[in-house]
Formats: sequence, structure tokens, C-alpha cells
Amino acid sequence: MGWMVAGDYEVALDETGKVVCRNGKGRLLKSVPPKIADEPAVVGLRQLTEWLERHEREARDQVENWMTRSLPVPAAVLARVWPDPAWRAALQDLVVTGEDGTVAGFLRDADAERGIGLVDLDGDTVRVSPEQIRIPHPVLLEDLDELREFAVELGVGQGVQQLFRETYVRGADRDLSAKAVDDYEGGVFKELRFLVGRATSLGYRVRGGQAVLPVLEAGRGVEARVWVGDYEGYEETETGPLTWTTPQGAALPLGEVGPVAWSEGMRMAAALYAGRVLEDTEQAA
Repeated sequence: MGWMVAGDYEVALDETGKVVCRNGKGRLLKSVPPKIADEPAVVGLRQLTEWLERHEREARDQVENWMTRSLPVPAAVLARVWPDPAWRAALQDLVVTGEDGTVAGFLRDADAERGIGLVDLDGDTVRVSPEQIRIPHPVLLEDLDELREFAVELGVGQGVQQLFRETYVRGADRDLSAKAVDDYEGGVFKELRFLVGRATSLGYRVRGGQAVLPVLEAGRGVEARVWVGDYEGYEETETGPLTWTTPQGAALPLGEVGPVAWSEGMRMAAALYAGRVLEDTEQAA
């Protein structure tokens, strides 16, 4: 983007999306002078920056939604959004599979005429022309460790956490008839508002005293829930047990919880618990 006149100065967006300013002699200033803060060019650029940030966030959220639900994504949709830098940053280098669940490779390009560009598991760049692809949740990838190693060799950097996302697998020692997991119960927070703030900052909804994460798996809606408290915001609280329910609130036995819902629920509970007040013994360890 070129320079725009703003009073006695000129402003533009740099490569990071920040508004920068230079004086009449062309010298770049450390910041935008307050006296031109209300100039139309400055206001317009700042509004554009806010829109770009929101657009990038929405693209990441949508791609993550495709992944956590392992939804089929039409190749035509990928080709349509690929020229957009925000969408490309969110999609590039994600592991994709075909309809049969077989890993096809790392996504590198999408074009309406040339098809989908991939780096396959042999390290070769290939073109395929499927009608749709899937972006699988990492817990569903059988060779996850090997794919992680291969990604490191390729220097892959994913805009949406997939391969290096925290995953949790339900152990064989779990009581499948139980309806709660207490692994991350009892994490103390000095004030309820701190725990609620942590939940919302991590992207989780808080409803009825619980942090809630909706998951759609195999066509069925499930909600992972962790109790956070529903009393005075300045009172002490602690994390409660992790449960899974139907969208209507009926508790599910652990045996009815799918692998993605299990992994994402445990990930939420662990992330909330990690913000607890540490005892002196824990800090020393």
C-alpha cells in the first residue's frame, strides 16, 4: 500500500499491518503524532487494520472448525479462498486426507484449474483433483508421531494448530460407565473472575457456571463442560470435574464420548487447570 497524505505527514501500513508515519522530509517516525490521529487517512488505516485482524481471526476459526469436526471441504471452496493471504496462512501446510481417511499430504496450494497442490509423504510435490478433502483432527491420525517428525524435517509451520495440538487419548483403565473425569479438578483461583477470564481468553464459552465447548463428531453434537463457579466474581473458586453432555444437558457415560470430544474436552480442562494458583511445593518442583 502506498503512502497517504495526513496533514503535514504521510501514513501507510507496513508489512505487519501497523500504521506508520513519515514527515515531509521522508524520515520515518517512531509513532503517529497525536495531532493527526483524527485525520481521515489515519482513521481509515486503523479501521482497515482492525478489519484485517478480525478477518484473519475468522479465517483461522473457520479452518479450526473444519478440523475439529473433520468436515469435508469442497476443493472449489479451497480454490476460491486460497488467493486471500488470511485464508492461505490458516490452510497452508495442514495435513489433509481423502474420503477414505488416508493421508494425502501437506496442503500447499489450491487452484480451480490445476487442482490441489500437496507435498506427499515421500516429500514430492504433487497435484490431485479430488472433489473434496478433509482436514482431520490430530487425534484421528494413526501415524501422528511420524507426521510430526516429517513436518519438522520439512520445516512446516501451521497457522492452525493441528499436528502439534495437544491431544488426549482415553486410556483403557477408564471406567466407561462413569460420567465425569477428575484429572483437572481442584485447581484453585483466588477470584472467580480470573478463571472466567482465562476461559474466555482461551476461546471457551462460559454458561451456567461452566466452561463449555461444543463438539460435533460423527454428526452428533456433544458439549464438554468444566465447572468454574457461578457466585460472586471476587470470591475464590476452583475447577470442577470434566463432563460431557448432550446439547440438552444430559450427562454422557465416558464410553459414549468420541475420540475428538474426549481430546478437546481434556485439552480445555488442562488449559483451565494450568492457570491455577500454585502451592509452594508445586513451584519448587
